[in-house]
Amino acid sequence: MKIGTMQTEDSLPFWVAEQKGLYGEHGTGVEIVTFQSAQELSTAFAAGEIDGAMTDIMVSASLVASGIDLNLEWVTLGATPEQGRFGIQTSPDSGVKSLADLAGKGIGVGSNTVPEYVMDKLMEAAGVADADIVNEEIKKLPVRYESMANNQVAAAALPGSLLALGEANGMVTLADDTQGVGNVSQSVFAVRSAWLVSGAKALEGVRAAWNDAVAAIEADPESFRQLLVEKANLPGIVADTYPISSYPEAALPTAEMVDPILDWMKGKGYLQANVAFDASTGALQAK
Repeated sequence: MKIGTMQTEDSLPFWVAEQKGLYGEHGTGVEIVTFQSAQELSTAFAAGEIDGAMTDIMVSASLVASGIDLNLEWVTLGATPEQGRFGIQTSPDSGVKSLADLAGKGIGVGSNTVPEYVMDKLMEAAGVADADIVNEEIKKLPVRYESMANNQVAAAALPGSLLALGEANGMVTLADDTQGVGNVSQSVFAVRSAWLVSGAKALEGVRAAWNDAVAAIEADPESFRQLLVEKANLPGIVADTYPISSYPEAALPTAEMVDPILDWMKGKGYLQANVAFDASTGALQAK
């Protein structure tokens, strides 16, 4: 099985399984392919160059809308609110003290992404009206972070690794999704439905290897810190202190995780086709 991923902590169990030879123990050969952007990963998935991908629900739904049926086989991070952190950060010189202060001010974000969805949920919880949320489109995460740090935007919606980098450099995290807004951010392992016709047995081996890797991380997370730093490209300033997540055993996403995101995408105009999720099988299909 060829698995695509980006340089992100969400895939640590895949890398641990590779390092420890767990795929072979379960009778499966796996090649992990790393991509530099979500667009590159999506293109490879659509072309059949990879069989599965560590991705998110937004990317998965967009692929389905383009005609690629897939299954969301398990949640890779985000089974609980504490797993997989996203939030909104500002510079200490911005004058912004709360999310309410961001009404009418530009927030660096990428459209149709987990950070944007989390941002909307956090702003909603803070009582900021949709009309007062000003998106400044900055797709590249390092550029988004620097724009916030240099006060070119009032704040930025960022994933956990960049929130940690900002905090180490004196930036201020106004809010994150680990508490107060429910469980709103998941990464998922998506598999091409066409591949599953012949690949079901291989997938079971990958699932078993994932679960073994999750148990190994849980037993001794620090023993995998160097692997995480290397594979997830963590900034040096947080390499020794970044918290290693607890990862979930392989289990299907729930409708409560997927359906609100599909509704949000439709409301934003990001999803033209009618995409539906079958929580009993994990199938994500255009209807």
